[in-house]
Amino acid sequence: MSEKKLSANEGIKTRSNYLRGTIAEGLADLSTGSLSEDDQQLLKFHGSYQQDDRDLRPDRRKHRLEKAFSFMLRIRLPGGVATPHQWLETDRMAMQYANETIKLTTRQAFQLHGVIKSNLKRTIKEINDCAMDTIAACGDVNRNVMCNPNPFLSSVHAEVIQAARDISAHLTPQTRAYHEIWLDGEKMTTTEEEQEPIYGKTYLPRKFKITIAVPPSNDVDIFANDLSFIAIVENGKVVGYNVAIGGGMGMTHGNEATYPRIADVIGYCPAEKVVDVAEKVVLVQRDYGDRTDRKHSRLKYTVQDYGVDWFLKQINSYLGYDLEPTRPYHFEDNGDRYGWVEDEAGNFHFTLFVSGGRVLDTPTYPMLTGLREIAKIHDGDFRLTANQNLMIANVSAKKRAEVEALLEKYGMHRAHEQSAMRLATIACVALPTCGLALAEAERYLPEVITNLEEKLEEYGLRHDAITVRMTGCPNGCGRPFISEIGFVGRGPDRYNVYLGGGHAGQRLSKLYRQDVAAGEIIDLLSPILKRYAKEADEGEHFGDFVIRTGYVNATVQGDDFHKNIKPEATATAG
Repeated sequence: MSEKKLSANEGIKTRSNYLRGTIAEGLADLSTGSLSEDDQQLLKFHGSYQQDDRDLRPDRRKHRLEKAFSFMLRIRLPGGVATPHQWLETDRMAMQYANETIKLTTRQAFQLHGVIKSNLKRTIKEINDCAMDTIAACGDVNRNVMCNPNPFLSSVHAEVIQAARDISAHLTPQTRAYHEIWLDGEKMTTTEEEQEPIYGKTYLPRKFKITIAVPPSNDVDIFANDLSFIAIVENGKVVGYNVAIGGGMGMTHGNEATYPRIADVIGYCPAEKVVDVAEKVVLVQRDYGDRTDRKHSRLKYTVQDYGVDWFLKQINSYLGYDLEPTRPYHFEDNGDRYGWVEDEAGNFHFTLFVSGGRVLDTPTYPMLTGLREIAKIHDGDFRLTANQNLMIANVSAKKRAEVEALLEKYGMHRAHEQSAMRLATIACVALPTCGLALAEAERYLPEVITNLEEKLEEYGLRHDAITVRMTGCPNGCGRPFISEIGFVGRGPDRYNVYLGGGHAGQRLSKLYRQDVAAGEIIDLLSPILKRYAKEADEGEHFGDFVIRTGYVNATVQGDDFHKNIKPEATATAG
């Protein structure tokens, strides 16, 4: 039998001369707002996606105009920590080059939307000028490394943020293409071929995501990522990390060979070995991941196909030593803690709810302006959470009153005084800019929650933090497949509805209803919420309740995800 043909992207990478392609030439061509198809793929490695405003497509088509092309830029922030200066610079670039908003992503990064091609190079250079970058924020490489913002143990946060930065730096592509194209770096003139010591010429088969969590908080959703480290803390110090592999959210409608998967915790490593372990897991995926089918190329499929034991054996072989047995840990939830918190060092942290992670000014809520004013006087840092919210962190005692006054002036001090369900939401960008979106998410989820809140008040559930996530497509950027209620776009104003994810992100949800019209969501969920209010055991979470009462079957792993789904049989459960 002949070998399977490599995917088209493998050829693009091979021909690209280490991610250069013809991006520089495409940027110079101002006859179009677009880049070539191959360069659009390579551009992702540099931290950008070409997009267009899909709301404008019909009118521009009518007038025979090119699509309203622009570019999304993703700014890497290992661990999600930014200085006040970096916040102010991101704000300035959003106003000057983008669409006057800042998007806080579910991976603790900034996104700027609406950057036109003629401003792309200038914007990336200015991002780098303030000690941030966009390289490897997208593409078939390790993405932004996440870690728990943990406002309670500042010493532990210092250790995990350093680990996140060390891993990020070690796994950053070494190609000079980024500096040549965007920062006017000196072009290589040597006849020797450039080297990528970790990735090689074709990089990874697909994207790779790493997180670090500090129990009892799983706010970074370690089970939804390719590789995760669970901090083991003794006497206020991180002594090491449990290692989890093989998580991932994306799937494709109608393709049962694709599925979300929960990561397996396979062992433990001392703290000083965390970068080495991260590298070796990446190398195993580089060498054994599927390069023939991009829908089957994530690490989760490598683990599922070869088996967890096989993968662990490979890791140990690459390391030259064995991972130690897993150490005990416990997660309680994957949400954020809002409002003011004081840590053991006497510093204060305020976590601000940001709906959909979209920081902008509206006539009634000038949040962007308010945060700009806070950044001007803030003496700590800003921390982006994995739930798209913002922590104004390390506020000194002498500055707290000033920060509090600005929070109140701009209406942010009570942003978290809302239903617990709304505070536990995530929505991806979706329409109008994401080219993959099949349905609304960020623009529609707040309306769904508003309508559900009437029922929550009626049933006495206002303070129940039921996790709700909505994505415009099944790629799962908002991690809907581990939420207690998940909406996944299937078409215009239509969603698949999932129920039963773990409250701490430790269990997959199950498909409850397929192809539900947007206008039917409230009627579908109301009877279940009402029954939960009446019949839930003391302390029982919603996700556990819907499994116990038979709305959905207990979740299974890997390629069994699509099996035993019988939504028609659950119609009488309510």
